[in-house]
Amino acid sequence: MSSYLYRLARLAFRRRRLVLALWLVAAVVAIAAAQISGGKTNDNFTIPGTEAQNASDVLSAKLPAFSGGQSTIVFATTQGSRKVTDPATMKVIESAMTKLRTIPQVSNVVDPFQGKLVSQDDKIALGQVQWSAAATDVKDANLDLFNDAMKPVRADGVQVEYNGSVYPGWRQVVSELPELIGLIVAFFILMITFGAFAAAGMPILGAIIGVVTTLMAITAVASVVTIASASTTVALMLGLSCGIDYGLFILSRHRTNLLNGMTPEESVPLAMGTAGSSVVFAALTVIIALCGLTVVGIPFLTVMGLAAAASVAVALLIALTLLPAMLGFAGTKVAHFTRLPWLGARAERVARRSAADPDSPNGARWARFVVRHRILVLIGGVALLGVLAIPALDIRLGLPSSASQPKSTTQRKAYDLTTEGFGAGFNGALLIVAQNTSSPADTAAIAARLTKVPGVVKVTPLASKNGVSLIRVIPKTGPNDPATADLVHTLRDDRQQLEGQTGTDILVGGTTASNIDVSAKLSSALPVFLIVVVGLAFILLTFAFRTILVPIKSILGFLLSMAAALGAQVAIFQWGWGQRIFGITPTETISFLPIIMLAIIFGLSSDYEVFVVSRIKEEYTKNGDARRAVQRGTGLSARVVTAAALIMFFIFVAFMFTDDPTIKAIGFSFAAGVFLDAFVVRLTLVPAVLAIVRSKVWYHPQWFSKYIPDPDIEGQRLEHELESGRLT
Repeated sequence: MSSYLYRLARLAFRRRRLVLALWLVAAVVAIAAAQISGGKTNDNFTIPGTEAQNASDVLSAKLPAFSGGQSTIVFATTQGSRKVTDPATMKVIESAMTKLRTIPQVSNVVDPFQGKLVSQDDKIALGQVQWSAAATDVKDANLDLFNDAMKPVRADGVQVEYNGSVYPGWRQVVSELPELIGLIVAFFILMITFGAFAAAGMPILGAIIGVVTTLMAITAVASVVTIASASTTVALMLGLSCGIDYGLFILSRHRTNLLNGMTPEESVPLAMGTAGSSVVFAALTVIIALCGLTVVGIPFLTVMGLAAAASVAVALLIALTLLPAMLGFAGTKVAHFTRLPWLGARAERVARRSAADPDSPNGARWARFVVRHRILVLIGGVALLGVLAIPALDIRLGLPSSASQPKSTTQRKAYDLTTEGFGAGFNGALLIVAQNTSSPADTAAIAARLTKVPGVVKVTPLASKNGVSLIRVIPKTGPNDPATADLVHTLRDDRQQLEGQTGTDILVGGTTASNIDVSAKLSSALPVFLIVVVGLAFILLTFAFRTILVPIKSILGFLLSMAAALGAQVAIFQWGWGQRIFGITPTETISFLPIIMLAIIFGLSSDYEVFVVSRIKEEYTKNGDARRAVQRGTGLSARVVTAAALIMFFIFVAFMFTDDPTIKAIGFSFAAGVFLDAFVVRLTLVPAVLAIVRSKVWYHPQWFSKYIPDPDIEGQRLEHELESGRLT
């Protein structure tokens, strides 16, 4: 592989104008395709094979007017002695609800007094609006009319808040602030690492070109495929972080070559043949892990994984082709240090000292410390990660409800007012779809039996048409309460008793039931996903390092860092520690993040595993001293791995400064996972283990050497070819 990468980099270096032009054309074509297609992300999730999805499909076919989005309007007069049942207040609210019936795409409106949804103290009332279109298909103009209809109510001094799947202002505007913060921090870290503007800017420029191309292509594809908004966020995170990291590793080796006296045309292909091999295997492990999300069977997670994998693949192609071309344009400028007193002088001192004496930098000192105290370091590191992992034992899966939103948002205010006036269960209604109902009596009989089920507070028949009846069931507990999940399972298990002898068939659906189904599907898919992804990555790493012990060690280290990251996430988001420390609103569940984390953190952990261990193996092939190779290899890779991990860490942290709780949780989880895996596992536990096992870690049977090709990830064969003149 190293020879092929050498030739590819040399070609890109010599044909740099053509390579740059092709990438710019690709970016322009992707942008044009996105604009022409009019593609947009769509959060209409479908979960094939679940009962909630089957219920939704029946509604779409038989009761389309009730198959779209829903809005809940909360009217409150909690201040003073005024009540929503005062005649003047009732008149204003009823007038507003009447106006809603005239809005296009609104199929049904139930005012609070018609539906008898008024709290016992007459302070809070609930209005219900049913849309004929899915939430993402409701037009903004209609939502504006919706909001206008409520203005007289607000003007009368009544508090109005919204909840549900669609309501005025529900579409969040994506902020570019996290990306800007991440890029600024990345540039600062690269300046500290390289001390040169050209060297610091080049990985960022390549990453930006790759991200723009990928996101525009994803937007174009979104015109024909349903792509969730979170998919583009994850693709953006990984595109930026991986793109910068891959460029950083290759550029670092190139700069070392230049400082050792090579010309740019000699250095660029050689850097690609050595560091580039590590980048290829690192990227492949990330791509495999992300593509592994297809085995989960949840379409939006599948699309999310494929979109993120595409982003990493483009980042890899950028690093292998565009980066050598840009290095050709830069010449020796990447080795010129800025005259800024602290950045340039310090970076130059460290770089030249590292080139002259690899054992002198701080990374080498840390490596010597780890090797010298390897047993204590191993015990201490495992203990630390074990303690951090303890909260993960209390993890609860499921999509977040409005309770996880900041208290300043209208959906959180609506959730709290609803809980105060009626109970938490009114925030998580279940929808019973009864098929083959021949008369209103059948519907009434099912509703009567539903009222007798423990945990049910209120039962309301909503509609009946085409042999299908729709019944709303209000549970006693909230949407993410385990008791609500138990109620859903009870209704499904006892469906024959609820159906009676009328020949009807009932399905339990609605948003709350759908979230419960997603949680169950995620839990059942986790073991399969883990086996598939870990198995494929094990094969890939075994092929890369030609040993079984390194992949086993890599996987065990990943499981430790993953458990610790999950534990931190549970403590911060589910237990509420983040509210006191970071002002993060607690959530009852951890959403779909664990399975996304498994894919991404495993891929990224393999990144650092490949970068560190390949450098250690490279040193071992040169001197044959296993413990010395651990010290030298870890020391040589520590500075660049630290820079790469910090860049990823701060890019992920930047996404915590958003209002979306899901994106905030994704940012924290990825940041925690990368930080723990890079610094505790790959730069601490891995060298300690390799120093303990020594040369045995590189053992492989003779048949392995005979039948499995050597990818030459450390570039040893490439050096022999260069020395012999076979590669010119």
